[in-house]
Amino acid sequence: MKKVLLAAGCIIFSVMSSSKAMAADFNFSQFFVFGDSLSDTGNTFTATKGTIPVPTSSLGQPAYFQGRFSNGPIWVDYFGQQIGKTPTPALPLQLNPSLGSQGGVNFALGGAQSGISATFPGFQGDIPGVVGQVGLFSSQPNVPVDSNAIYSIFGGSNDYIAGNTNVSQVVTNLASSIDLLAQKNAKNFLVFNLPDLGDTPFARVRGATGVLNGLAQEHNKELASALDNLRTARPDLNIYSVDINTLFKTVRANPSSFGFENVVDACVTGNFLSVTNVCSNPNDFVFFDDVHPSERAHSLIASAALASIKSGNKSVPEPSVVVGVLTLASLGAVRVLKRKNKKLVLLK
Repeated sequence: MKKVLLAAGCIIFSVMSSSKAMAADFNFSQFFVFGDSLSDTGNTFTATKGTIPVPTSSLGQPAYFQGRFSNGPIWVDYFGQQIGKTPTPALPLQLNPSLGSQGGVNFALGGAQSGISATFPGFQGDIPGVVGQVGLFSSQPNVPVDSNAIYSIFGGSNDYIAGNTNVSQVVTNLASSIDLLAQKNAKNFLVFNLPDLGDTPFARVRGATGVLNGLAQEHNKELASALDNLRTARPDLNIYSVDINTLFKTVRANPSSFGFENVVDACVTGNFLSVTNVCSNPNDFVFFDDVHPSERAHSLIASAALASIKSGNKSVPEPSVVVGVLTLASLGAVRVLKRKNKKLVLLK
């Protein structure tokens, strides 16, 4: 797996300098993504030859959408469209270089943890974690990282779900990923905190609500401190914090305002390895499966990310600001997701 991604990195760097066009409302030349299944737009699906996440249920129903761990486009798709930069998944790019990477590259992998590598069902050997993905991307000699691009860092959930309780190490991994990219000339970062992991269907069924929520809260506290330290040490960096913890708290408190009917259960019976049934109205659910958000929830994550950048926010925003922005964003999200096709449109 590591060799495959390394090969992809060589192809990526050979074409990445060709993209200089700027989106109308943003000055980002490219969009690069590092993380886990919440950000994966097809790498795991390609690496497992179309078996993870499963495309259909045991009843033959459509399950996960085009290699994403959700029922439709995810936050990367929505955010990428808004800034005019669609990142190409690294593994499909490695297999088919003609896809091009002018919009950037997505290195995120389902099951990735925050460190260098970890195991994941369906893979032989370890897969790169966030630090490992960044290392593969930035290790090409004599090739500078694009300082006009934006780099997203979104991880940590899998560490805690796998039983890791060393929050400081997880946060250090994420901060180190930013620092490594910054050393190579990256300037713009989109960094996500964690929702309350204990409120997922996965955690509730296992009686792990208190433990996982405690870890998420400590993670967010330490991550905010680590990012503040990076801002102090490197004032030339633009580190945009995305507070999805407040996002999901707000949605759970008033789901109907955001178009949701169920904030507790999963639409899918089973999980990304084995689906037995898919509900008929997945975007009425916050959770598509026991850990992954539905498309509608992902559209709100993208809205929160855009709001952080548009407001120039470089720290975790006040909850009142998040609530106001998301309430407006939800109106557009509900309209978009009521359409029968899967076309991406601007969420305004």
